[in-house]
Amino acid sequence: MLSIVIPSFKDPLLQRTIDEILEKAQGEIEIIVVIDGYTLAKPLKEDPRVRILKFEENQGMRAAINFGMAAAKGDYVMKTDEHCAFDKGFDVKLLSNIEDNWVVVPRRFRLDTEIWEVMDEPPIDYERLLTDRPDKIGGVQWGKRALERKDILIDETMVFQGSCWVMSRKHWNFLGGLQQEGYGKFAQEAIEIALKTWLSGGKVMVNKTTWYAHKHRKFGRPYRTNSPEIEAGNKYSMEFWLNDRLEKRIHDLEWLMKRFGLRLRKYRGEN
Repeated sequence: MLSIVIPSFKDPLLQRTIDEILEKAQGEIEIIVVIDGYTLAKPLKEDPRVRILKFEENQGMRAAINFGMAAAKGDYVMKTDEHCAFDKGFDVKLLSNIEDNWVVVPRRFRLDTEIWEVMDEPPIDYERLLTDRPDKIGGVQWGKRALERKDILIDETMVFQGSCWVMSRKHWNFLGGLQQEGYGKFAQEAIEIALKTWLSGGKVMVNKTTWYAHKHRKFGRPYRTNSPEIEAGNKYSMEFWLNDRLEKRIHDLEWLMKRFGLRLRKYRGEN
């Protein structure tokens, strides 16, 4: 079974995303919605495949994901944002090619949430890690790799956006969930998962046989990217990973950069 966790904070598209998952999934699933310290405008539709958990006070996305995963019953676990559309059979396709120590993402399209249609733009299959920004490390779309490897349907990607990912329960337990100390409530979820996985001997993979579509940023974000808490989390993450502080790593960050043909660069200041 695949357990799908949706951390939720005041998003009007939550029910639409749940409906989408229930319509498009073809295997055995459960959906675990974690209501993060708010009251729904109207109750969610009842369905035996949907469970609702709730924090009485806002705890943040990281805590909500951890809470949902702790309640999950599936051999595989998935997290998705509450404003996404999906391919028919996305669950079966994702689980048809996965290893215990992999994190797998579908190819990502952009979603026009006003008309609930996939936008007419190419998918995002790969992201590479930028390490020399002054404010944070993070992923950026990697068009060159996408062009060079367009015919490889199951392939390694360096990092990914955190709006949808799948892994085995075994790997989630190995990673130890999402760390809240230092990162805060929200920042750098996907970077933590990707780098923990790669540096401890696992892999991050993109499965191009299926897709999801995530709300395009022009339709609004649920948070401020320049909030003091997110800025502090970004700074913590940058210092942690650039200084190879992961205790159970078997590789360092420079190894990962070289694996993908990149150089490890660090921000050196304006001069």
